[in-house]
Amino acid sequence: MKSSEPLLWGWGRLPAPGREIRSEDLERITEGAVLTRGLGRSYGDSSLPPASRPVAAASPLADRLIAFDERTGVLRCEAGLSLRELNRLFLPRGWFTPVTPGTQYVTVGGMVAADVHGKNHHRDGCFGAHVRALRMRLADGRIVEETPLSGPDLFRATIGGMGLTGHLLEVEFQMHRVASSWLWCESDRIPDLDAFIEGLKEAGPKWPFTVGWIDCLSRGRHLGRGILMRGRWAEPAEAPRAPPRAKRPVTLPFVLPGWVLGPATVRAFNFLYYWKHWQRRRRGIVPYEPFFYPLDAILEWNRMYGPRGFTQYQCVLPEASGRGAARRFLELLTSRGGASFLCVIKDCGAEGAGLLSFPKPGISIALDLAVRPGTQALVDALNERVIAEGGRVYLAKDAFTRPEHFRAMEPRLTEWLRLRRRFDPDLRLRSRQSVRLFGDSP
Repeated sequence: MKSSEPLLWGWGRLPAPGREIRSEDLERITEGAVLTRGLGRSYGDSSLPPASRPVAAASPLADRLIAFDERTGVLRCEAGLSLRELNRLFLPRGWFTPVTPGTQYVTVGGMVAADVHGKNHHRDGCFGAHVRALRMRLADGRIVEETPLSGPDLFRATIGGMGLTGHLLEVEFQMHRVASSWLWCESDRIPDLDAFIEGLKEAGPKWPFTVGWIDCLSRGRHLGRGILMRGRWAEPAEAPRAPPRAKRPVTLPFVLPGWVLGPATVRAFNFLYYWKHWQRRRRGIVPYEPFFYPLDAILEWNRMYGPRGFTQYQCVLPEASGRGAARRFLELLTSRGGASFLCVIKDCGAEGAGLLSFPKPGISIALDLAVRPGTQALVDALNERVIAEGGRVYLAKDAFTRPEHFRAMEPRLTEWLRLRRRFDPDLRLRSRQSVRLFGDSP
C-alpha cells in the first residue's frame, strides 16, 4: 500500500485504500455507487469499499428531518442524520430512539444496515423492529419506497444487511416517549460468572435496560466477576428539573504506542475498575449520556490501541447451549491470552426479522482485541467455540472471521444471498467485508 494513496478505515483503524464522496444530495452521489458509508463507526471492513472500486458515497451531509408526528412519535429523516443530533433535538421534547447502540456517533442509515441493538434488546429487540418504511436506491438505479407489508423480502434482507441490498436514502421509524432526560440506575459488584448471569436473567423482567462489564482476565473462582448495571427512565418527580448538562468530551490527541495496552496493563485496569465499585450496590439518578454512551466522553478513543489498530469481537451464545457456554468461551479466551479491558455482557431477547440480524435469545459478549500477530488465530479459535455452541458473530464489528466459519454460524445466509441476488443480480453493491465473507469480486 503506497503512503500517497487516500485511506479509509472503520473504527478499528484498520486502513484500506479508498475515499468518500460527500454531498447533501444523497440521491445523486449514490447513483452507480458501490457502497454507502455513514460515520465509519462499524469496527471492521463493512463500511469500506472494495479495492477495485475504492470510492464510497458518504451520507452524513444528508441529515434533514423530513416529518415528525408529535402525537404518535413517528419520525422520518434522511439516512445521514446522526443519533447524536437526534438525541439533541428530541430528548428535550420527551422522545428517544427506541433502540440505541453504545455510541451516538452513528447515522440512522447505519443503524438500519447493522440492525443495531442495545441494553434493552431483551425487551424491545433491534432497531429494525421499529422501522416502518425505507426509501432506497436499488443497484439498478431505481428508487423505491417499501414498508414491511409492501416489501417484506427487501425489508428482511436490508435490516442488518450491511448496506448490500440498496442505498438507504430515508428512514421512517417509531420513536419512544420518555418521562425525563435522566435515568434511575442500580449497579452491583458481582463476584463470579455464575452469579453474574443469574443476576442478568433476574433483572431482565424487571428492568428495561441491563448490561454488565466483566473482568475477562480473572480466572478460577473469580472468572467473570464484574459490574452489573440496570436502568430505567426516571420519573419527573425523581429527576432534576433541568436536563443534564452536556459535558465537553476530551480527545485522545495521538495514537498510543502498541505496548500500552498489553496484558499487564489490562489486568491492572480490570482489577482497579472492579474494586473502584467498592460498595456492593450503588443506586441513583444519572444523565443519559454516561449511561448509554460512556466511551463517547473520549473522542478518538480508538487511538489507544496503537498503530496496528484493534478489532471488537462480539458473539451471541444461545440459551440452548446452557449457562456453561459463557464460561467455556471465557476460559478459552483467557487460556489464549486474549487481554481486553472492555468486555461487555448483555442479555438478548428474540431473534429479529432481519435475515442477518445479530442477536438471538442468549448472552452476548463483546470484547476489544488489539491487533497482534496472533489475532487471526485467536479469532479462529473463538469462532470455532461459538460454532460449537450454536452462536454467531456481529458483522458490524467483524474484521477477521473466515467465510467458512460464518457459513457454519449462519443458517439464514442461503436465503439472504438468494434475496440479495434478486435485488442486485450483478452484485454491484459490495464492500471489503462482502469480498472477504461472500466471495464478491474484489
